[in-house]
Parts: sequence; structure tokens; C-alpha cells
Amino acid sequence: QVQLVASGGGVVKAGGSLRLSCAASGRTFSNYAMGWFRQAPGKEREFVAGLSWSDANPLYADSVKGRFTISRDNAKNTVYLQMNSLKPEDTAVYYCNVVTSSDYDRPLGSWGQGTQVTVSS
Repeated sequence: QVQLVASGGGVVKAGGSLRLSCAASGRTFSNYAMGWFRQAPGKEREFVAGLSWSDANPLYADSVKGRFTISRDNAKNTVYLQMNSLKPEDTAVYYCNVVTSSDYDRPLGSWGQGTQVTVSS
């Protein structure tokens, strides 16, 4: 079973940028669509962005569209989330997961270690 660990989070001021990485160990995820999710305190986990196995057809939640960019490097078994123009409402723990090719908001794997992103006003 593939193990996914998100990293790269931190504390940033509003308007700043961060790049998150999702590293996989075990089985490669090169043949799978991948997605980013986040969970803020007191709220449900929500879909952020998804990408097909062929690095095509990216999909974004309306709340991050135009600010976040998802990408992947299958040779390195790594998925990235470039976050620009960060807002305080982006504060959350961010997770990555394998998702279905036809529906990016449907996770297929177990939830691994997330990374905390905190955006100050």
C-alpha cells in the first residue's frame, strides 16, 4: 500500500506563497489521479485540487481557483501544490491522496500525514 506524506507547510502572511509536496513511499502512484484536500479546525475535510495520472485536466475548488496550481512528477513519486495569494481562510491541515480518475473528490487511499498551513491576517 502506498504511503503519502504531505510536507512544506508553515506560517505565512496573507498574500504570501507556499509550495506543498506530497511524497509517496511504497508503490508508485504514477498510474493514479491525485488530489489535495484540507481540513480547517471545526470543519469537514474538503477537496482542494486534483490531477490526472497523465498530468492533464487539473481541477480546482472554486475557493482556490486562480491561486493554487497542482502538478506532479511521476518519476519522483511526488505531487505538488503551489499556493499563491494566500488568505487567512486557507488555514488548514493539508492532505494528499489517491483519487478516482473520473471524480477527483473521491479518495481511494487511507489518510496519511498532513501538513499545517497557517495564514495570518
